[in-house]
Amino acid sequence: MTQFPKDFLWGGAIAANQVEGAYDLDGKGLSTSDMLPSGILSPHQTREARTAGIKDVAIDFYHRYPDDISLFKEMGFNCLRLSIAWSRIFPNGDEKEPNEAGLAYYDRIFDELAKHDITPFVTLSHYEMPYALVENYGGWADRKLIKFFERYVRTVFQRYKDKVKLWLTFNEINMSLHAPFTGVGLHEDATEQAIYQAIHHQLVANAKAVKLCQQIIPDGKIGNMLLGAINYPYTCNPDDVIAAMHENNKWLFFGDVQTRGKYPGYMLRYFRENNIEIAMEEGDLEAISQASVDFISFSYYASGCASADPKQKEVGNIVDSVPNPYLEKSQWGWLIDPKGLRILLNFLYDRYQKPLFIVENGLGARDEIDKNGEIHDDYRIQYLNDHLVQAREALLDGVELMGFTSWGPIDLVANSTAEMSKRYGFIYVDRHDDGTGTLERKRKKSFSWYQEVIATQGRSLK
Repeated sequence: MTQFPKDFLWGGAIAANQVEGAYDLDGKGLSTSDMLPSGILSPHQTREARTAGIKDVAIDFYHRYPDDISLFKEMGFNCLRLSIAWSRIFPNGDEKEPNEAGLAYYDRIFDELAKHDITPFVTLSHYEMPYALVENYGGWADRKLIKFFERYVRTVFQRYKDKVKLWLTFNEINMSLHAPFTGVGLHEDATEQAIYQAIHHQLVANAKAVKLCQQIIPDGKIGNMLLGAINYPYTCNPDDVIAAMHENNKWLFFGDVQTRGKYPGYMLRYFRENNIEIAMEEGDLEAISQASVDFISFSYYASGCASADPKQKEVGNIVDSVPNPYLEKSQWGWLIDPKGLRILLNFLYDRYQKPLFIVENGLGARDEIDKNGEIHDDYRIQYLNDHLVQAREALLDGVELMGFTSWGPIDLVANSTAEMSKRYGFIYVDRHDDGTGTLERKRKKSFSWYQEVIATQGRSLK
């Protein structure tokens, strides 16, 4: 097999808070992302102390989406993963009635995608929530958020049931362990007890969303989304193998609950040994047990290593890891491991026996415009080519793979550091870290490369 399946979904992935801008237009409320003008690695601010940030305008997708979607179609996309900003629909999160202007905006987006025969693939909560829910309820620490989220989900399902058939619940849900403000609206110094309690509420909300999708959109599919941070043992020392098992269990826990419908034994042991007691209400576990997702989606950028020796760890972008001496690093220090994608695909498929979807993969790099006004991003082409070759290998291994949406098909604001200089796109956006630039779009060399990959169903990969 030299090509991907005929029904394979090819495209790219973006997030509302990293592309839309228009943070205060048409009734939108402030989100937790709006309160992180320097990215998730910087402490959040109060509403009163908030300063302007690059995400306030981002790349102005809010106004420029018709042209951007046209460029995606030119590349051959048949799928675009995007997110709905919860605070556009319910500005404070706890209103009884939604904001019609926000709903109408996404109607226009989905109609534009339909004009170009591009399937919308929508994330319900992509690293943001209404900031008022943090101020007034303490974020996901309060189980009232389950009902607020349920109301939001029911609203968008009923509104878009004829336009959107593919859904995700929470983006990289396991990242709440490393960035709790971004994931569950808790302060960065929150205890493990508090974080896991908030996560429990989010897992119940995830189950409610799955059931609502089944009821309201019976011909739709809904999946979860993990940060696929697979860890290898640093050595063949059994202690390192066990260390890797523990590290992988930290994120597999979320997939196990969302797929198998119960808290796994290794997590119950972790709670016992660390004096973590999860407060549950009657019906929580039953709701989770009856709401297995239809498919598993994940991001994959890099692998890591785990060692029983704490001295081996080094500080990473968000997640600390042990460096792998066999792999090169990107300009931002992320390990480049294409074969790790094949390993991860096999690992997840063996574990869950559900269809998989690679919803984020890409290379953040500093792109330079040459004297001819062109951007020759061969490094990005090589990165994506090598990863897609390994995805094809996984298909040959028997893995059921639904699609591939590269992260940032158009340059966008980096989530971790709110930089524009960390570019992922096939399309260059003239905007810079200081907020200057014309916002003009320009095709990079990788644009025509990805266009050919899609047109040939992957036969052009090398």
